Amino acid sequence: MSTKGQGPPAPSHSADGVALVHDWLNQMGGAEDVLETLTSMYRGAPIYTSMYWRQGMPAGYQEWDIRTTWMDALPGIYRHHQPYLPFYPVAFGGLHLSGHDLVLSNKSGFCHGVRTDGPVHVCYCLAPTRYVWDFDAYAARERLPRGLKVMLRPLISSLRRWDYRAAQRVDHFIAISREIQDRIRRFYGRDSTIIHPPVETRRFRPAADHDDYYLIVSRLIPYKRIDVAIRAFNELGRPLVIAGAGRDRESLEALAGPTITFLGYVPDDDLPQLFARCRAYVLPGVEDFCIAPVQAQAAGRPVIAYGAGGTLDTVIEGDTGRFFYQQTSEALADCVRAFDADAVDPHACRASAERFDVAVFRERLSRFIEERVGG
Repeated sequence: MSTKGQGPPAPSHSADGVALVHDWLNQMGGAEDVLETLTSMYRGAPIYTSMYWRQGMPAGYQEWDIRTTWMDALPGIYRHHQPYLPFYPVAFGGLHLSGHDLVLSNKSGFCHGVRTDGPVHVCYCLAPTRYVWDFDAYAARERLPRGLKVMLRPLISSLRRWDYRAAQRVDHFIAISREIQDRIRRFYGRDSTIIHPPVETRRFRPAADHDDYYLIVSRLIPYKRIDVAIRAFNELGRPLVIAGAGRDRESLEALAGPTITFLGYVPDDDLPQLFARCRAYVLPGVEDFCIAPVQAQAAGRPVIAYGAGGTLDTVIEGDTGRFFYQQTSEALADCVRAFDADAVDPHACRASAERFDVAVFRERLSRFIEERVGG
């Protein structure tokens, strides 16, 4: 478990009056990073979630007051939660959290659909449910058979209607980036305030010098578009180090040339040096926010990224990195050739990253809740 509990004091709301809501607890990711910070701000607050895999999550989570729905008993759900897609709206829609002052949902799926009936509901929106609102792109990435896509469309239409209605019950939306703010407006017809996710920038420090490799730290799954980077670096003949695991690793390794190195899972304690020693960080996919480019900047290293999504919030072109604007290996290779990483000031990168520190998140969220909800 991380050290997000260290920092400024919690807001004036006591944990007794706060309920946290989270989609599922069976895997680690950016949503769980946010949840850890929320639990440090509201110590002892109950966490309502669809299901919780105790053995698959950090041991420290067992100290939390985690309350699951009936979905926790469904067979195989801990390792394969996607097939139960139609059940999440039913499970969260059946949760009535009237016994609290504030309900704070940490949403990328359906957990914003809880019934509050009195408490103020603030939704920290990581993303409007991606496979509901961007189904065609999701189906293409997952290579779903055409027949299955046709069969799923009525379900997706029904889930969109539910998701929209659930969003209208939320009192206040917070978006993690301009990209997500735009989607909240388009899909839900709601305004939102941007508060970027918390990043533990204090863990990272610039090194005196760096090595020659470029770096990717990512899950190896289709939408991350690691294949674009591999093709680009095959063409460039430059060293690319890829840290992370995922179901695409075998196919990506088959695509990779001799200058590509796969590290697999890298422990958190080893990441600061890995970032600090790279020439530049590479982000080939479209992300809602993405913490890794901020971590790279905190370590004093610039970012080469596809110019879309949340990276537009975190990378300052010309000062802390450079964008390429066609999601192709050719465009990325051209960008790498043209970019002089050594011309970027590590201290400018570090200063950019500090805008997203955990302490900034805590202060901004606390102030938001005080202004919208009261003490």
